Amino acid sequence: MEDALDEQVATARSKAKLLRSPGRYLVLSALAGAFIGMGVVLMVSVSGPLSAAHSPWVKLVQGLVFGVALTLVIFAGGELATSNMMTMVQGAIRRVISPVNALAVIVGSFVGNLVGSVALAWLVHAAGVLDVVAAPGAPAPGLAGLTGMLTAKMAESGEAMFFRGVLCNFLVCLTVWMGVRTRSDAAKIMLIFAGILAFVASGFEHVVANMTTFSLGLFEHVPGDTLAAFGHNLLLVGLGNLVGGGLLVGVAYAFTGRRTAPPVTGADSVPAPRAGEAPLAAPAAGNA
Repeated sequence: MEDALDEQVATARSKAKLLRSPGRYLVLSALAGAFIGMGVVLMVSVSGPLSAAHSPWVKLVQGLVFGVALTLVIFAGGELATSNMMTMVQGAIRRVISPVNALAVIVGSFVGNLVGSVALAWLVHAAGVLDVVAAPGAPAPGLAGLTGMLTAKMAESGEAMFFRGVLCNFLVCLTVWMGVRTRSDAAKIMLIFAGILAFVASGFEHVVANMTTFSLGLFEHVPGDTLAAFGHNLLLVGLGNLVGGGLLVGVAYAFTGRRTAPPVTGADSVPAPRAGEAPLAAPAAGNA
């Protein structure tokens, strides 16, 4: 566990440095939002026909395919707000970065994720893939699946949204944490698909996935999907994700681990580069 925590702390420091280059950080965050969005589109496309047939396997299939999203983020590289909620909290608790730096990275990645999600949703809308029908005059299963998903999300109470967000990011961050503890790419992929299956099939809420879901709904004119509903969902689910990932996983493992990193001193929470060290460090491979 100590090696994984040390790696997370080093990653938190690297992310704080990377944020000094806002353009680079925005691109990496937007890519992560688009990667998660691709998982949403895949999930809606393959489960739409099952939903139309009232199949009991809908949630299982959705959970099985959505693992593609986090796999893309981790192996291609991207800055995902939900996993940053764990990593940056751990860095702040181990005092290699300040709480302000931790919050800046979380907020910065959240904004970038939103940009990437909306852009991906527009591209999907322009491509018309959710409007594809099996026969002339038949309903589009992709669009029907999206409508059903959004209708269910908008019917949730504020309390349900928050606690489903807590449970979701508890599982997502546990998945990332377990992946850090293994060096096998095959094991990482298995862990990703298992963890994502658990949260999707259970009906929990992921704020970045919802960015694409609600954006698609707006572009496709799904009844009831408004900017107000979008913002309300992002606020409550996002706060729930912060508690689930930051507190239940980030704080828990940072608190129980042995302190190995020296505390930060001075006004700047990011240590100055040593001789020969690059001023900006890219995120460690294999970390979202």
